[in-house]
Amino acid sequence: MNDISDHGVRFGRIAPMIPVKDIGKAHDFYTTVLGFRKVFENGSPVGFMILKRDAGELHLTLQPDHKATRFNLAHLMVDNADALYAVCERHGIRIIKRLQDKDYGLRAFVFEDPDGNRIDVGQAI
Repeated sequence: MNDISDHGVRFGRIAPMIPVKDIGKAHDFYTTVLGFRKVFENGSPVGFMILKRDAGELHLTLQPDHKATRFNLAHLMVDNADALYAVCERHGIRIIKRLQDKDYGLRAFVFEDPDGNRIDVGQAI
């Protein structure tokens, strides 16, 4: 039984919270390399930032003691994984898993952001 659907609750946007050691450096990476734009920031110094691109949204949160994990922190669905893969290669971004077609219907790869956060990218095939 799904109790929540019986109470009229609808979910709005859902966005990953990405921990970063240097929010300025992370901002530069996500805006310059991936084409996101900042739509909100909070704190002085800034400790939280929302970035958007098309229908995608990422929330950056300042965590000075952040240690990267060995699992994917976010999944970005795109319409051209090959093009984004080429951008990552051109910028010298560390690729964890090379671009390939998966048996579950995605063309996918995994890269690391400057804080070592692993970001999974997929395109429906």
